[in-house]
Amino acid sequence: MNKQKLFQKVLTVGIISSIGFGSFLASGAEAAPAQTAESVSVSKATQIVNFGEKYMGTPYKFGASTSTTAVFDCSSFMKHIFKKYGVTLPRTSVAQSKAGTAVSKSNLKKGDLVFFSSGSRSTGRNITHVAVYMGNGKILHTYGKPGVTISNLNSGTWKKTYVKARRVL
Repeated sequence: MNKQKLFQKVLTVGIISSIGFGSFLASGAEAAPAQTAESVSVSKATQIVNFGEKYMGTPYKFGASTSTTAVFDCSSFMKHIFKKYGVTLPRTSVAQSKAGTAVSKSNLKKGDLVFFSSGSRSTGRNITHVAVYMGNGKILHTYGKPGVTISNLNSGTWKKTYVKARRVL
């Protein structure tokens, strides 16, 4: 095989593999590894968290409508940021706490929903608040005066009132 034909074959294989047509590669060439379901979920989780962070400081209003982004309550905020990436959540934190699959606190991943029993409506282990886990012990959520904010899951109120987590991605 002359150098020009070899160069053309290598160039063709490189172009085809770079645009994702692995099954069309010449025999003997290896396709790029497929993206795993987990890496797709992590990517979607990162997109959801990043989108949610754009609302930092947006005021909190209990019972906020899901048709506005001027104010949020905790569950309307989760419903809004997940919906943009194709995940439909129920309206309330109680209903959201039954979506997806259970995950232990020690196995939390970015994008998991975390639930709390907090505030004046709190009675025992009843769900009264929801947030999204950001990784590194941080949660993105909205409540009270700060509005949309980032808090530490492992300290203060959030550590004391944590109830459970659910994976919806």
